[in-house]
Amino acid sequence: MSLGIYIQVPFCQTKCTYCNFHTGVVSRDRYQPYGEALCREILESVAPLAQVVDTVYFGGGTPSLLDPASLLQILDSMRRVYAMDSVEATLEADPETITPEKASAWLAAGFNRLSLGAQSFSDLELRSAGRMHRSADIDRAVQFARAAGFRNISMDLIAGLPHQTRETWDASLDGLLRIRPEHVSIYMLEIDEVSRLGREALARGSRYGAREIPDDDAIAEFYERACVRLDAHGYEHYEISNWALPGRRSRHNLKYWRREPYIGVGAGAHSFDGNTRWANVHDPARYVALIEQDASTREQIEAVSPSQALEEEFFLGLRQLEGIDLARIERDYGAELPQQVEALSGRIAGLHSQGLVEREGTRLRLAPTRLSVSSEVFVELLG
Repeated sequence: MSLGIYIQVPFCQTKCTYCNFHTGVVSRDRYQPYGEALCREILESVAPLAQVVDTVYFGGGTPSLLDPASLLQILDSMRRVYAMDSVEATLEADPETITPEKASAWLAAGFNRLSLGAQSFSDLELRSAGRMHRSADIDRAVQFARAAGFRNISMDLIAGLPHQTRETWDASLDGLLRIRPEHVSIYMLEIDEVSRLGREALARGSRYGAREIPDDDAIAEFYERACVRLDAHGYEHYEISNWALPGRRSRHNLKYWRREPYIGVGAGAHSFDGNTRWANVHDPARYVALIEQDASTREQIEAVSPSQALEEEFFLGLRQLEGIDLARIERDYGAELPQQVEALSGRIAGLHSQGLVEREGTRLRLAPTRLSVSSEVFVELLG
């Protein structure tokens, strides 16, 4: 089975108000040492040269902040260690960081897919969220990428940003469909204690536009409007938050949802080999220091038990609109975990009676009209 590699670049120009990732704003002087540490981690890995890599994903953070020469050096390090075959190589980029020169350099380095964090086409929403780009920057970035030769672009939007209305959401969908990226991700805003906006909203404060966040019903409506409009324009809805034109699904992200192996490189990056999950230290400075000391960067190593694997099969499998094959689940887990499989079967029957899931032969999937409440379905299913 081919391997995916994820490169974590935890640096940003500014911290978005809704962000709950381990990223931060640091001096540009720290970019080059971090890039060199990434190369060392790759080159000193124990992976055999025969291991085939077919997807690479640079995420963050904002990987497009790194110098193109540094990005090339990281890719070249992979080529020295792994057999790279028909690779889908994705670079996340914020619209304001893209220039014609950078786009051409990225393509020459080996990237063939860009993931643009557009988030909204409303300047008011972008300012409120702490984003540095504006709507015009999105169109300009796509023009630069297309002119350089990129033929596979993904674009993100967020449903539920402060000040968002039905009209501004429709305008953002209009902007996206005018550009017609090959891939689309629609995320519903998460309110949690990790982000500044989340903390303010939970405290019923007013900073960051917290009082202007649409209610849950409105956010669900925005998501459902996106489902209808993207379908009408030829996009295949293949995962709860993801759509693609035919043949343009994210091959890398599919590895996560299918529980296929992937290696994470960089501060806070996670890995999975089919039986074990592990993660690197989150602090970038500590990560670089450990690499320079030839010390292990891992801080979490966890063997995945059969019980955990079964739950992951349902949680990750049901995120995909094609669902999961219950016959395979019974075959792979029934003998070892008969009581857990039986309990899940009972919960599935209950969810089916409520119209939350559908069954077609041995396949189980979320009901298409209930995707916006998938979290509640997962909680009820997995207890």
